[in-house]
Amino acid sequence: MYIAIVLVLVILIIALVGTLMITRKSDEKYSESTRKNTTNLTLIYVVVILLSLIALGLYINLN
Repeated sequence: MYIAIVLVLVILIIALVGTLMITRKSDEKYSESTRKNTTNLTLIYVVVILLSLIALGLYINLN
């Protein structure tokens, strides 16, 4: 059990360092792509919510 905890902590530290290294790089075109990304994410959320509500309704109706 001790080895597993140490392994998880090592992976956590490596992931944290990697994330911090990636965030230091700036993206010059970030402001240009933000609107498109927001639109795409909103569309994905709407579709997923609608499908989830349909699935929930079918589940309730069939049980």
